[in-house]
Order: sequence, then C-alpha cells, then structure tokens
Amino acid sequence: MIDKNSNLLVVSAHAADFVWRGGGVIAKYAKHANVSLVILSYGARGESNDLWNIEGQTLENVKKARHEEIEEAVKQLGVTDYEIWDYEDYHMEMNSERMDRLVKKIREVKPTDILTHGPKDAFNPDHEAVSKFVFEASVLSTSNGVRLDGYATAKQARLFGFEPHQSEISDFKPEVILDITETYEQKEAAMNCFAAQPHLIDYYGSRAKLRGNHARRCSGEKEYRYAEAFTRFFPYVGGEFI
Repeated sequence: MIDKNSNLLVVSAHAADFVWRGGGVIAKYAKHANVSLVILSYGARGESNDLWNIEGQTLENVKKARHEEIEEAVKQLGVTDYEIWDYEDYHMEMNSERMDRLVKKIREVKPTDILTHGPKDAFNPDHEAVSKFVFEASVLSTSNGVRLDGYATAKQARLFGFEPHQSEISDFKPEVILDITETYEQKEAAMNCFAAQPHLIDYYGSRAKLRGNHARRCSGEKEYRYAEAFTRFFPYVGGEFI
C-alpha cells in the first residue's frame, strides 16, 4: 500500500527514461508518499537525435532543451524533489566518486523502494550500466564498513527495474504489474513534454494499454485499463502471499 511511510527513490539514466517506463507509478507515489528523483544525464549524446537534426546545434543548447522538458515533465507527475547530475551519456562511466555520491543519496533518502533500469536492456549499454550501479549502491548503503561521514547506513530497499524498450529481445519478464489507470493522463501529459523523442509517445501509450490488458487478465480487476510492468531484483519476503 502506498502511504506516507512509503519512500520511493527513482534513478533514471537519461532525461526521459523515468517518464516512458515509470511515469504512471511515480505519479501515484507522488500523490501519497515521498518521491526523490535522480536523473544521471540529459541523454544529450544518445537520446536527443531529433534535436541534433537542427542545423548549427550545440551540446549546450541540447542540454538546455532537455532541461526544460524535464522541468515540465516532473510538474505533470507531481514530483518536486529531483536532481540532474549531468553525467556524460553514451557511454556512461561509473567510478568510486559517483558510487559514493549515490550511496550518500540512498542513505539520505532512506527509500523503502528504489526504481531504476532492469539488468538487461538491448541496444542501450547506459541502462545496463546504471542498473548495476544502482544495485551495488543500494547494497553498499547498508554496510557499516562503508564509512561516509554524516551518512548513517540505510535498510536494504526493495529494488525494481523498468521494462526496457525492446522487452522480448532483452529477456524481460513482467514480474510486477502495477495499475496506473488513475494517473495515466498525468503520464501522457509528461510524455508529451519530450519533443526530443516524439516517436516514443505512441509507443509507450500502446505499451501502457497492453500491460493494462495483462493487469486485468492476471487480477480479474476489470477497472484496470493502463499499467506499467517491472522486474524485481530481490524475491518478495513476507509472512503471507500477496
């Protein structure tokens, strides 16, 4: 149940990943709980092709355009706590300094849940690198031996991975399907903020309908019309089946 005790940390490799793949769920959390969003890069090199078709385009202007898109998208989703770390993408390198930065962020936020990229994503090595990066940071954040002054250890968060763009090619299995019917309009509005990748708007709209069909079929809940699917890094642990 999403409530005020829920605390979601989202780590997105590029400017719009969090919207395409998890915008509906993020908007649901934002209504009832705490959401912190870290965007590691603008996706200026690998995910802004339409902007680079403009004659005389510069990296600075691409980042500026993507920054404006992000600002409008987070408003649509109701997210107020977000950071853009502006790492270079394509390809994205993770070092000890960046690992410490994310460990500090996890210890600061102390999320109950972390949402990021799944372990496999065909044709996008940045996504796979970020998946490994976030997984390792989540584990390091729990260790007393990882000494970062002023940042007490965190409890191991539940960790979920986005559905990748090429699901079948990436060996993705929808282990968790969440209804986003109540927030789909917000997701759609956020998707429409990204003029740099207009071809993905229809694609992810169709994907939400497809997963909505799966949600109805698997649950018997006829009111589910739109949904998002995720993988999980750890097995469910509890005292009963849910």
